[in-house]
Amino acid sequence: MARLDPHSQTDLGQPHQKHLSWKAEVDFAGRTLRGTATLRFDRGGSPVDLDSRGLVIESVTAVDGGPLRFELGSPEPILGERLRVDLPPGVDTCVIRYRTGADASALQWLEREQTAGGKAPFLYSQCQAIHARSVVPLQDTPRLRITYEAELTVPAALRALMAAAFVDREVRGDRAVERYRMDEPIPPYLFAFAVGDLEFRDLGPRSRVWAEPSVVGRAAHEFASVDRMLTSAEALFGPYPWGRFDLLVLPPSFPYGGMENPRLTFLTPTLLTGDRSLVSVVAHELSHSWTGNLVSNASAEDFWLNEGFTVFAERRILEVLEGPEMVALHAAVGRQALDEAVANFRDRPQLTRLRTRLQGVDPDDAFSQVPYEKGFLFLRALEDAVGRPAFDGFLRRYMETFRFQSVTTEELLDLVRTELPGALEAVDAPRWIDGEGVPPGAPVARSSRLEQVEALKAQVPPPAAKDWSPWEWQVYLNHLPRPSPAELMTELDERFHLTRAANPEVLVAWLTVAIRSGHVPAVRRAEELLGEVGRMKYLKPLYAALIAGPGTRPLADACARRYRMRYHVIAAAGVDSLLRKGA
Repeated sequence: MARLDPHSQTDLGQPHQKHLSWKAEVDFAGRTLRGTATLRFDRGGSPVDLDSRGLVIESVTAVDGGPLRFELGSPEPILGERLRVDLPPGVDTCVIRYRTGADASALQWLEREQTAGGKAPFLYSQCQAIHARSVVPLQDTPRLRITYEAELTVPAALRALMAAAFVDREVRGDRAVERYRMDEPIPPYLFAFAVGDLEFRDLGPRSRVWAEPSVVGRAAHEFASVDRMLTSAEALFGPYPWGRFDLLVLPPSFPYGGMENPRLTFLTPTLLTGDRSLVSVVAHELSHSWTGNLVSNASAEDFWLNEGFTVFAERRILEVLEGPEMVALHAAVGRQALDEAVANFRDRPQLTRLRTRLQGVDPDDAFSQVPYEKGFLFLRALEDAVGRPAFDGFLRRYMETFRFQSVTTEELLDLVRTELPGALEAVDAPRWIDGEGVPPGAPVARSSRLEQVEALKAQVPPPAAKDWSPWEWQVYLNHLPRPSPAELMTELDERFHLTRAANPEVLVAWLTVAIRSGHVPAVRRAEELLGEVGRMKYLKPLYAALIAGPGTRPLADACARRYRMRYHVIAAAGVDSLLRKGA
C-alpha cells in the first residue's frame, strides 16, 4: 500500500487516473447534480481506490456496458467514503453513474434572492483542498493530474462556465448543453464550474470578465489593467501556459478572495471598490498560473509550495506595476498577518512549519497565512542570499523542471541544492522548513512610507491620511492596541469616517480594533457587514472581535445563526470553529 497523501484514499501502487470524461445535469430544485464520470487509468487488471464524499453511486460499468464490481465504504472523518472498483485485465476505463448528495461540500447553491441581480439561482464549485470528491468520484489528490472533457446541462436561460476551454453550446428546448475541455493536466482541486445569469466584457485579447449583468460593468472597470498584468507576469516567469486568463466575479458568499482555477479565476465581489485598489488579489491568482497550477504541491502537507511561491511572484508583479514602496507596505501587512497566525496556533505550533504533517487533520482546519507569508519570507531570504539575477534564473528552471507536475518540499530542496549550491545552508533552511514560528533574522520590509506610518504608533494620523492607500491604513490600524482608548476611536472615526470606509480591507481592519475597544458604531456596522459578505478573510476577524469584545459575544452567536445559510459551507465551518473556541 502506497498512500502518500494523508487526505486521499489513493494508493499509488494501483492504476493512476489519466483522463476524465464528465457529463452532469444541474437540478436547481433538488440541489443535486446527476452525473456520469468516465475515468481512464494508465492500466487495468487491478482494484483501484477512489475518493468520494456523500455521492450516491448508481452503477459502475466498463465502456461496453458490462458491470464492474465495486464497493462503497463507510464514511470516514475528513476523507469521506472509499469507492473501490475492480478493473479486470485489459480494462483501463470505468463508467460511474451517480448523483451528488444534498450537502456536497464543494457546491454552493444560491437562491435568486442571494444573488446580485435577484433574478435567477446560481451554482458554483469550490474544490480546493479536498472537496472535488463531493462532485465526482476520482483519485482526489494533487499527486495525480488529469485532463478532462465535460458536458453540463443547465436551464437554457443560464450560462454554464468551466475552468477549461470552451467548445460549444447547444440549446435543446428549455435546456442547454455546454461543452468544455482541458487538455493540460490539472490536479483535481482545480476542477471548477459555475452556472448562473452571467454576461462578459472583454478586457484584452486573452482575457475577459464574467459576472451577473448588474455587476459586470463595475467588474470590467475594476480589472481593466489585467492585460498589462499578464504581460508583466510573462516577462518575469515565461509564456502564459493556459491560453486564456478569464475572470468570474461570484456572488458575495464566495469564501475566498480568489481561486486560481486555470482559464477562469474565481473572484470575490469585495474587490469591486471602484478605485482598483485591491487588484493585487488578481495578481496573486495570475501568479498561480505558474506557481500552483503549472507546478503544484503534491499534497496539502506541501501547501507552502503553492502559496509561498505565489505571494513571492505576486509581489514581483506589483513591484513592476506599483513600485517597491507599495510592495513594502503589502509585505508589512503580510508580516502582521503571519505573526497573528503564529499566535493563533500557539496550542498547535506544528502548524506553523512550512512542511507540515497533517495525518488526521482537515486541511481546511490547518489553513492560515503561515504557508503564504512564511513561505514568501523563506524565498526572500534565498533571494537575498544569492542575489536577484541568480534567483530569477532558479525560478525559471524550477517551473521548467516541474512543468505540469506535482512536487514535494524535498524535491524542491533537491533542485535548490543543484541550482543554488550553498543557499540552503546560508539561510538555515531546516529552521524555515521544519521549524516552528518565524526564524530570527527573517527579511523585513522597508520603505519611507512604511516607516512614516509605523512611527505614528497610537497617535492620530495627520489630515493627509485621508489619501492613504489601504495598505497604509492596515499597517496603522493593525498596530493599535486592543483595546484602544475610547477617545482615540471616536476621534479617528470623526476625522476619517472609518466605520463607513468603502474599502473592505480598511473597514475590517478598523472594525476589529474598534469592536474590541467598545466603539458602538463599529459594532453596529459589523453586524451589517456579516450579513453582506462571505469571505473568510473578513468573517473570521469580525467574529473573533465580537467574541472577545466587551459584551458582544451574544451578538456573534446571533449573527452566526442569522447568516449561516448565506455562507459557503467552508466559511460556516470556520465560523462555528471560532465560536466553539471562544466558548
